[in-house]
Amino acid sequence: MTLAGRTALVTGAASGIGAACARRLAERGAEVVVLDVRAEDAGKVAAEVGGRALVVDLADLASVDDAMAGLDADIVVNNAGIQHLALVHEFPPEEFGRLLDVMVQAPFRIARALLPGMYARGWGRFVHVTSIRGVRGDRRKAGYVVAKHGVEGLSKTIALEGAEHGVTSNCISPAWVRTPLTDDLARRQADIHGSTPERIVRDVMLGGAAIKELIDADEVAELALHLCSPAARHTTGTSIPLDGGWLAG
Repeated sequence: MTLAGRTALVTGAASGIGAACARRLAERGAEVVVLDVRAEDAGKVAAEVGGRALVVDLADLASVDDAMAGLDADIVVNNAGIQHLALVHEFPPEEFGRLLDVMVQAPFRIARALLPGMYARGWGRFVHVTSIRGVRGDRRKAGYVVAKHGVEGLSKTIALEGAEHGVTSNCISPAWVRTPLTDDLARRQADIHGSTPERIVRDVMLGGAAIKELIDADEVAELALHLCSPAARHTTGTSIPLDGGWLAG
């Protein structure tokens, strides 16, 4: 399977899952646009994969619109995410809004801008990296859970509207992946619970999983690549768990 001649936009691509997806898509011939708010790291990944960096703060929706106005892409990997931990009655409204802007509003605006080009070419792929929190709730994560549920709904709508135009849209819903965000969250959870990051990973993050291991970002990237392949052309509107058996229990 080759993606030669295709352009892929990967958000949150300066590290973790996004960087892994950028590498796999580039290996198959796609020209990759590495979108991230961290200019230096985005530039490094772009140089590695022979693509180009696009520095955008997804919380700044006007900047998102401006960036998309000059871009065309066949593949979108909607991966960027942020987190804030607080109980609902203590959750700062401005942080709640920021999470929704980055993880719902920005993906909507990206899709709105890029779908017409995909429709005109008769081919397009959206892969949304959500989370098991897109199908299940969690304490202290109201903004994140609401945002991920919202992206799941956006993906299904894109799938239904895009089907006649050769555009598919799917979600990958991983459990805990070994990324800088996971490391940071383990530290913050440890502070809240008076524990250690190692114990948080073992007892909390992997507590509901059958396979007691953090997932490698490359595993997510491999599934994302499959969803862009001809073998997945009838796979659309789905949410595929990558959770080590978490949802089976």
